[in-house]
Amino acid sequence: MLELLAGFIQELRRAGLPVSLTENLDAMEAVKHIPIEDREAFKYTLAATLVKNSSHWRAFETVFEVYFALRGEEYEIARDEAEMGALRDLEGGQKPQSAGGGAMEALTPEELAEMLYQALLNADEAQMRAVARQAVRRFSGMEPGRPVGGTYYLYRTLRNLDLDNVVERMMEAVREQADAPLTALEERLERDELESRVDKLKQEVEAEIRRHLVADRGIDAMARTLRKPLPEDIDFMHANREEMAQLKRSLHPLTRKLAVRLARKRRHGRKGPLDFRATVRSSLSYGGVPAEPKFRYPRPHKPEIFVIADISGSVAAFARFTLQLVYAISGQFSKVRSFVFIDGLDEVTRFFEGVEDINEAVHRVNTEADVVWVDGHSDYGHAFEVFWERYGHEVGPRTTVLFLGDARNNYHASQNWVIKEMRHKARHVYWLNPEPRSYWDTGDSIIGEYSTHCDGVYECRNLRQLERFVEVLA
Repeated sequence: MLELLAGFIQELRRAGLPVSLTENLDAMEAVKHIPIEDREAFKYTLAATLVKNSSHWRAFETVFEVYFALRGEEYEIARDEAEMGALRDLEGGQKPQSAGGGAMEALTPEELAEMLYQALLNADEAQMRAVARQAVRRFSGMEPGRPVGGTYYLYRTLRNLDLDNVVERMMEAVREQADAPLTALEERLERDELESRVDKLKQEVEAEIRRHLVADRGIDAMARTLRKPLPEDIDFMHANREEMAQLKRSLHPLTRKLAVRLARKRRHGRKGPLDFRATVRSSLSYGGVPAEPKFRYPRPHKPEIFVIADISGSVAAFARFTLQLVYAISGQFSKVRSFVFIDGLDEVTRFFEGVEDINEAVHRVNTEADVVWVDGHSDYGHAFEVFWERYGHEVGPRTTVLFLGDARNNYHASQNWVIKEMRHKARHVYWLNPEPRSYWDTGDSIIGEYSTHCDGVYECRNLRQLERFVEVLA
């Protein structure tokens, strides 16, 4: 068991979950107090000791289901017992005529559809698991050794189950059983409950497909295939719709954590030089002995931030999340001004003033900002010239200038002299690039020309890297 748990924790770490040695020991102690044969209790015991962030639950669950997947004879026995029980329920408690393994193979499509309907209507989880197993065998089209991902098999299975019509049929049954016509609220609640049962069935189908794939390809191969990035490790430039939603949910708690951390860092700065006068005054209470040295504590000024962001094409999502983060912790800066560009440049600070919902402000930036000069293709050189001409005189020794973009300039002139002039006037100049470092200075990327005049150029592809940079910024 210890070896099995150690392997599971190593797989969690490969998936990006931060599991410390202490948590490892806690998990090993906790499993001593639960029945190991109870899979659900085992799963949630490990989760309680190893998962510290709710956004990491999905990754943990995927690793658990793959690593502890039922396989071989153990799986076949559990499957046959579930199918026999489901058939008994379908036939009104009578012993099914077809006994033994694969008992549900003889069911017609109509009988399987009726079993699905009854399982969902009665919220019978055992029967749902049996239907899910049979549906995967019948409809997924899985073949040993076939290099197809689980998403394809899931789509084929759910398409044949026609769950939308099943939900409508169940809603009709609920309306007929009600003593009086349902109100709009009651109808909504009933539908939400039925759709939650359908989601449970989908999870069972997905788990069954995963078990088949593990049996066919092995645990290690499936763990690598199904490993999902944590929200803080999702790449801004390649996130799908579901991952973008995860990023949005993760941004708010991140901003609160960063704001607290930055305030504490500023408050508990390092001690300054010895304050001789204060030390002498303090020594009077000790008979003139300087027993308690006093120091001049530095009072660090909050930086003034100028954010200059490329909002074209693939880097737009990166710019959006960075602007949201900067404004969410704007209390840690004396002033925040924002400028966006494609081949033209516009100041958008006004969109954020007095706005409670930063998402609304970012939407206005994307729809109302005047950022197109000629053809709407990135031209960093022209945008920087416009910035220097209009706003260069406002950059001062307390200003930190923050550039956001991939520096892909479509082979236009770089005008890197603007960055050089800013560096002479500003407190700091930083550049955040959402591309992998290996892509820099390839093709039309000219990040190297700009980096020579910056205090730092940072790869910033996800929330984890963005969080690390913000601590540098403040």
